[in-house]
Amino acid sequence: MAAAAGDRCGGHCPTGVVKRFLAPVMLLAEDHPVAARFLTLEGIDGSGKSSQLSLLADWLRSLGLDVVTCRDPGATAAGDAVRNILLHREEIPLAATTEMFLYMAARAQLVAEVIRPALSRGAWVVSDRFLLSNIVYQGYAGGLDPEVVRQIGATATGGLAPDLVLWLDVDLVTAAARMQRDLDRLESRGDLFRERLRAGYRAEAAASPQRIREVDAVGEPGDVARRLQAAVRAAFDDLPLEATGSEG
Repeated sequence: MAAAAGDRCGGHCPTGVVKRFLAPVMLLAEDHPVAARFLTLEGIDGSGKSSQLSLLADWLRSLGLDVVTCRDPGATAAGDAVRNILLHREEIPLAATTEMFLYMAARAQLVAEVIRPALSRGAWVVSDRFLLSNIVYQGYAGGLDPEVVRQIGATATGGLAPDLVLWLDVDLVTAAARMQRDLDRLESRGDLFRERLRAGYRAEAAASPQRIREVDAVGEPGDVARRLQAAVRAAFDDLPLEATGSEG
């Protein structure tokens, strides 16, 4: 960018002129504080959430933001222990209600130990799943009343809700092709279960279109990442500007 500024002055721009030219594109969050925000990535297994979370967090950091990432369940000692039972201890039978309460317990600890402290210091938090996963997995797909799950979730989280939910939507064929590995308890429940999951996400997004943004998760990771960035920019008009080439 500095070279471009120099070209406009025939290579003889004073330093002050260059600084004034660069200022609009180099403003960072520390110059213009941005409110703390809580974002979550949602979607069926195989939607690419984990990879996209890392890319999204890196992009937000490139804007000068303090970013904390986490996964739900997980990111705390209690959460990791619960996650192991939920996903990998298949010899332990779990009813849908049991699953739901285990997730809620892990989430309560995640909120208390990671999310609220980060938000309190002004950081952005980006989580791989949150309460909407419970509503969809144990509610729409698991047979529990989604509204009951939502109410219990409000207690577990102390009323904390994401500022923006990014729903990575993907068809079942693409999702299956991405899961060429040993599957966990939930991933192994089959296509009918995944169809109900996708329908649940669709219903929730239709009910809350401003808070839950559908993002097409089919395509190359860089293309999906740019769609997520566009969705975040559309939701928050106080994000800092960025230097050319930092996005994507």
